[in-house]
Amino acid sequence: MTVQHDVSLQSYNTFGINAKAKSFCNITSVKSLQNLLSENHNKPIFVLGGGSNMLLTKNIEALVVHINIKGIKVTEETDDYVVVKAMAGENWHKLVLWCIKHNYGGIENLSLIPGNVGSAPIQNIGAYGAELKDVFISCEAVCIEDQSIRVFNKDECEFDYRESVFKKSLRGKYIITSVQFKLSKTNHQLNLGYGAIKQQLAQNNITHPTISDVSNAVISIRQSKLPDPKYIGNSGSFFKNPIISSTHFDCLKENFPAIPSYKVSETQIKVPAGWLIEKSGFKGKRFNNYGVHDKQALVLVNYGNAAGEDIYNLAKLIQHTVNRLFNITLEIEVNII
Repeated sequence: MTVQHDVSLQSYNTFGINAKAKSFCNITSVKSLQNLLSENHNKPIFVLGGGSNMLLTKNIEALVVHINIKGIKVTEETDDYVVVKAMAGENWHKLVLWCIKHNYGGIENLSLIPGNVGSAPIQNIGAYGAELKDVFISCEAVCIEDQSIRVFNKDECEFDYRESVFKKSLRGKYIITSVQFKLSKTNHQLNLGYGAIKQQLAQNNITHPTISDVSNAVISIRQSKLPDPKYIGNSGSFFKNPIISSTHFDCLKENFPAIPSYKVSETQIKVPAGWLIEKSGFKGKRFNNYGVHDKQALVLVNYGNAAGEDIYNLAKLIQHTVNRLFNITLEIEVNII
């Protein structure tokens, strides 16, 4: 457990922002995490996982704790299901592929989501009609204050759309070290509700899909729309899809008949943020070395050596424009640091 100083974080965040950490420690075990927190009890801590859901706008003065704890194992098994425990430092997509290889179903729709396992419950990650909470059993976390270990069940995590208790009342108080999921072994309940998945399966001439087929379909869809952070810096979806009242939606539909939507309840409608951004004129718009992706307006990108502050200012301009045109406030999904 070595604390390094003046470390570049460019390779530790998917936006590729070249901010620096005043001090940095790579953590590979729960015990070393507890020891580090104990030894630095009065110092500010910045927790870093896969770096996929943040935009760095400045250097980090706090101690950067990089959670790199590895391991995947089955902790419970019956004829019908398994409980899989994955450590926080495991790459999320690699976990999905591991589960598919073993024919464990339930997270195939979440293929190719960037980031690590430890961040998944914080964000309640989701895609193509599936969310983490659908398969979540529990997670273990270390209390930053006293280094005790606590297990959080599903109810205690207070999951909501891209929300959890770790983003609200317990923000900055716990560090997740592992997560447990309940996955099917037989009679997989495939989630094919999104038209794009059905279209991709049909294009592949697949009429009786497996969990692997669904995963491959999702991967194809995401790769066709989203830039690979290895080549173009980005953090995936930058904004949440807004949920508005049915009354508000009906008014918008009068002026924009083609506006897409998803019914949330009898009184609420979800509108794709990407559509709103595109109609506001930002899709594919480039500002020197940063901008909005040309295939998916929901994604802001760093074409090379952009400053995080510039990307954040672009996000604020998009928010202002969407609000002016549609009277909708876009909420940023990415953590602004």
